[in-house]
Amino acid sequence: MHEILARAEEVGVQVWLHAEEVDGPGRIGIGESEPVVTASVFKVPIALELARQAAAGELDIAEPVTVQPGHPTPSPYGLATFQHEVTMSWADLAVLMIGISDNVATDLILAKIGIPKVAELLKTLDLPNTIITSDCADLLATIGEDLGETYLDDELLLAKLPVERLLKLRALDPKQNRGTTAEEITKLLSLIWRDEAAQPQACADVRRWLGLQVWPHRLRSGFPDDAVKVSGKTGTLPLVRNEVGVVEYPDGGRYAVGVFTRAVDGRARVPERDAFIGFAAARAVGLLRSA
Repeated sequence: MHEILARAEEVGVQVWLHAEEVDGPGRIGIGESEPVVTASVFKVPIALELARQAAAGELDIAEPVTVQPGHPTPSPYGLATFQHEVTMSWADLAVLMIGISDNVATDLILAKIGIPKVAELLKTLDLPNTIITSDCADLLATIGEDLGETYLDDELLLAKLPVERLLKLRALDPKQNRGTTAEEITKLLSLIWRDEAAQPQACADVRRWLGLQVWPHRLRSGFPDDAVKVSGKTGTLPLVRNEVGVVEYPDGGRYAVGVFTRAVDGRARVPERDAFIGFAAARAVGLLRSA
């Protein structure tokens, strides 16, 4: 673990990490029980509750949903950038929510399934430190309110602000908005991979969506072997770079990993900090595999 901490200091981040065998007792962590900001990692339990409700017959996941352009939730990509009306199913919205971290898709799904239902699911799964209190629009609005200016999910606008000011944002307080621990998020992933988080069909749906994520620059960068499957979900806010996921090896080994980082400065484009997540995850999984 010293190697991970040394690299974290080198690239300018603080790290919280947990990795565990999905099908065994192996565990390894750094600050794994400390509260961390989830950022868009919170979309994993939202996806699970959507899939759970669908499997229970509480909603029709194939129901068509028409989305008009100009939705008030800001996002740098996805539905927020569309200029024309589009119709898709709840399942398709889940693919966008997980695959490209679409904020509009997330808020539409969360309005459908309800924050209280997600909270109930997390309680049932015994994840007391994993908290969801708002949708994307409300969370991003707090950043604008705290800074005294409009914020449209564009970190480049904040890059020159002092870290001390950014650290005062409510969005970066895991006890106020979206929080978890690295240990709890890997527990959730392991439950999903073992079909224990909800009905088997619901878990299968979430595994498929996580497997469709497009971003290769964080968790996946640590596992370049094409024979190793990486399914994951990123999370990004000012100062915050995260990714959680499951790494599956050809020999049947499955490992849930959560890497959460907070930077020492507000620069938005620092690729070595993204790559650090893959580095840390690969080292942690390597230690579990060699134990």
